[in-house]
Amino acid sequence: MRDERYLKLLAKEYPTIKEACSEIINLNAICGLPKGTEYFFSDLHGEYEAFIHLLRSASGIIRIKIKETFDNSLSEIEQNLLANLIYEPEKILNQNKKEDNFEDWKKITIYRLVELCKVVSSKYTRSKVRKKMPQEFSYILDELLHVNYSESNKKMYYTEIIHTMLQIDIADEFIKQLCFLIQRLSVDSLHIIGDIFDRGPRPDIIMDEIIDFHNVDIQWGNHDISWMGAAAGNEVLIANVVRLGIRYNNFDGLEDGYGINLRALSMFAAQEYKDDPCECFQPKILDENQYDLVDPSLAAKMHKAITMIQFKLAGQLIERHPEYNMESRNVLKHINYEKGTICIDGNEYALLDTNFPTIDKKDPLKLTKGEEELMKTLLASFRHSETLHRHIRFLHSHGSSYKCVNSNLLFHGCIPMTDKGEFQQIKVGNQCYSGKAYMDYVNEQVHNSYFLEEGSKERKDALDFMWYLWCGSYSPMFGKSKLAAFEQYFVKEKEAQKELLNPYYKLSEKEEICNKIFHEFGLVPETSHIINGHVPVKIKDGEKPVKANGKLYVIDGGISKAYHSKTGIAGYTLIYNSKYLALAEHRNYMKLEDIGGSYTPEVQVVELMKKRVLVADTDIGRQLEEQMEDLKALVKAYQEGTLKERVK
Repeated sequence: MRDERYLKLLAKEYPTIKEACSEIINLNAICGLPKGTEYFFSDLHGEYEAFIHLLRSASGIIRIKIKETFDNSLSEIEQNLLANLIYEPEKILNQNKKEDNFEDWKKITIYRLVELCKVVSSKYTRSKVRKKMPQEFSYILDELLHVNYSESNKKMYYTEIIHTMLQIDIADEFIKQLCFLIQRLSVDSLHIIGDIFDRGPRPDIIMDEIIDFHNVDIQWGNHDISWMGAAAGNEVLIANVVRLGIRYNNFDGLEDGYGINLRALSMFAAQEYKDDPCECFQPKILDENQYDLVDPSLAAKMHKAITMIQFKLAGQLIERHPEYNMESRNVLKHINYEKGTICIDGNEYALLDTNFPTIDKKDPLKLTKGEEELMKTLLASFRHSETLHRHIRFLHSHGSSYKCVNSNLLFHGCIPMTDKGEFQQIKVGNQCYSGKAYMDYVNEQVHNSYFLEEGSKERKDALDFMWYLWCGSYSPMFGKSKLAAFEQYFVKEKEAQKELLNPYYKLSEKEEICNKIFHEFGLVPETSHIINGHVPVKIKDGEKPVKANGKLYVIDGGISKAYHSKTGIAGYTLIYNSKYLALAEHRNYMKLEDIGGSYTPEVQVVELMKKRVLVADTDIGRQLEEQMEDLKALVKAYQEGTLKERVK
């Protein structure tokens, strides 16, 4: 018997047997529909143009739907034009305005878009489709989507709807909204498996696109954690975010996107490093800035200045937390300044750069007065950026260290493990965490770093822990022996730069290890998958994204331009619909006008479902089943007289 108080609350929404039974019928019917299509992206790294195109094209699936719907009536060129219109409606409409037959084109285009919209909406309830419609056109769209052109009585009615739209000059806007509706219906839910930020030019534009999406969740990557910690006030991570932004020439993202004032840094760097060529700190120019054009020689000086500050602040944090066991990464204390060498893992290496004008050799971790003032300025910029904090709050409200959804376990990096395949024990105070408990602890600390009271010891500790999550060896977001940033700048020997992966990455290629992880997270091994990113799959070297006999999907194929040469591709989308799991393998993003067609990635089905997956088989289906049981209990209470119906 359900709790009587709960049933009384439920009775307010369903005051009669008829209304309760009607909802049971509705929910049961929904459970019989095919599940919505889920899309999984990982490691976007600021590549906003590529991501937005992939999202709006449903990673090429919309083009496939066009072919299935119109292959007998439209040529390949016409299909491409229709696809490009759906991806970029405003742009294509503006191009077609120059044509003499523009009015006829709009009329034909509306009919085609409506037909395609019928196809992509067929797995949803009419109610769900209406909720995705723009309010100003919902009535017209609802009518057109359920038109039967063979029904002569209504044929004129539907024709007049379109004719009137052309007459009163709203057809352009209607076409745009139809295109957006097709986009929204093609992707039911979106999973971002970490690393939205860094390397690429505009993570802020990606965040705006994600926030506007109707159903999205995020599993934090180490680069997301870095920005989240910076926004919360961790000075090491503030320096880290600025360092990476300058390293990849992302001044637009920092200054125009988030309003981070870099003037103080440019003035400080120009003064302190005026005669230093900073050859080891030349920025990687993958994208040209549109708004904030910075001379490369000045950028190199800024890069070196903020990097040295970061190493100082990191050393201070390491000394505050001996429990992190990261003294080996307190790099400035391992330099022999007289000899110009550094000791790493017992080996001595010559430094490529020995000009350290801001370092006190007796106290190498101490900031100069100029560095202290600079960090105060940067801290103020990060703490007062409204756009940044709107995005960070969304990362907190829609993000987590992991997610279990529809028998899939999503996380960015790894579940820390030992060489023997056991979950790594991480000691925090008197408590030890491992496996799922450790991931839950990480969740708690991430939220504490942002939401606990300013200045409290708990918040300070959580804020320092955010840096550990960025680069600590047992961080599930990082999962490497060390972050060899210093070695990449200052040491030419490749062995010193080597970052060893956590044993998880090799062990997880075994099916039995994946099954062990499934058990740890309460999933059924026979039907479950692990989906993660973080480590790019080098297709050109023969690596495969599907491992452990289909139990593990690694979908970081390198959407970032920085990885294209290493991977040979430009990322993956994992697509999970009611019939199959498929991988869309992307090539380098190209603008539509550069390719003379409609860019479609190669989509490979990697697992066919044994039977079509219905809503009833999903997490939502199980929730709906619980709701139906509650409603049945309410009906029984009405029938037995425990509760009285409230007739209006």
